[in-house]
Amino acid sequence: MTQESRSPSLEDKIDQWRSYLRRRQAIHPVDIAELEDHLREQIARLVGAGLDNDEAFLVAVKRIGDLDSLSREYAIEHSERLWKQLVVPTESEQSRGRASKEAIIAVLLAVGAAVLIKAPALFGLQPADDADIYARNLSFFVLPLLAGYFVWKRRVQARAVRWFAATFIVAAALANMYPFEANGHTEVLTALHLPIALWLVVGMAYAGSRWHDVAGRMDFVRFSGELFIYYVLIALGGGVLTMFMTLVFGAIGLSMDDFAATWLLPCGAAGAVIIASWLVEAKQSVIENMAPVLTRLFTPLFAALLLAFLGALLWTGRPIDIGRDVLIAFDLLLVVVLGLLLYSISARDPQSPPDARDVLQVVLVLSALLANGAALWAIAARISEFGFSPNKVAALGENVVLLVNLAWSAVLYIRFLRGRGTFASLEKWQTSYLPVYAAWAALVVVVFPPLFGYV
Repeated sequence: MTQESRSPSLEDKIDQWRSYLRRRQAIHPVDIAELEDHLREQIARLVGAGLDNDEAFLVAVKRIGDLDSLSREYAIEHSERLWKQLVVPTESEQSRGRASKEAIIAVLLAVGAAVLIKAPALFGLQPADDADIYARNLSFFVLPLLAGYFVWKRRVQARAVRWFAATFIVAAALANMYPFEANGHTEVLTALHLPIALWLVVGMAYAGSRWHDVAGRMDFVRFSGELFIYYVLIALGGGVLTMFMTLVFGAIGLSMDDFAATWLLPCGAAGAVIIASWLVEAKQSVIENMAPVLTRLFTPLFAALLLAFLGALLWTGRPIDIGRDVLIAFDLLLVVVLGLLLYSISARDPQSPPDARDVLQVVLVLSALLANGAALWAIAARISEFGFSPNKVAALGENVVLLVNLAWSAVLYIRFLRGRGTFASLEKWQTSYLPVYAAWAALVVVVFPPLFGYV
């Protein structure tokens, strides 16, 4: 067995597994020892294939479970912890420190990509007026930075780095010095094919010394597919963020269309390539990680959106113009906040002490409560002026149901942060509240039609 697979955390897990079998008192100690030998062999083989200790242990337990019913029960009982353990791997302090450093580098490079995509504006160029120039140079806003990330991470040799840099420089020169006919076929073909060609350079940086091996190139193929999936998911989340920003600021008469079109969308699209690449590397294709990963990504973004909205509300002093669409938007915003909170809770180790992510969750929930408190005040005024309607009452009821959940969640979370409560109480509250949503939905289905004359 390799030295890596004998880490203290792994031995603790094996002890836990062994103790579980002994407590059942159905397997002879000799048989337990034999099963443990099989387990360790499986772990060693999986670690040698590239899995980390946590992944190897859980996969090996499942495989041993095929040979023994009690071990299978253990695998079923404990496998739901797989995605929690892999979101925050229980590795050494050195490994965690490197992971944090990689995250910081990725964020800085994403910011760099966002800055680069706006750099042409300094020379008077605009995407709407100079679309051909932007199209030809789109690759150079992101791909050199992405290649640089992998050069740093893989510790690529200096000679290869010089070759990568020369390739990007020559490509940029050709794309901008050729005397293209405006909107001509060759210009379009260049704009379409240049990213494909430069993607190969990124692949060489990604694979590093393994580029000449089939396995190394195949890893890059897998990375490309997974990057596409992550990017699409981030883009969908970014679309939701943009929609809510437009609606909530529009409710106080502030148009965010120009900001979204000229800053948020282009900068977000460029930076998301770096972030998605880092996520693929960090999560190693574990599908169960997607929910908590996206939660960690969008929690600070939605918190910033809500805080900015509250600041604008106070600064302008404008009332919220509550119509049906705006009311529904605020309800959906609460649903998103609740979803972020739920997935964060589900991915968190209940035994871990409070950290910065918990504080961020509380900020998100409190800002959502304040924003919807202002919306509820406007709703009450509108109902008193224009009377009740089925849509207003249904949306108002859903708003209240969500607010109750989030309000008590905030109380429990703050107690946990102050050391006066447990995280288990927050989990229990969320799961216990689920029937309330079904009850309200049933009320709308059963009571609303006769109450409002079936209109």
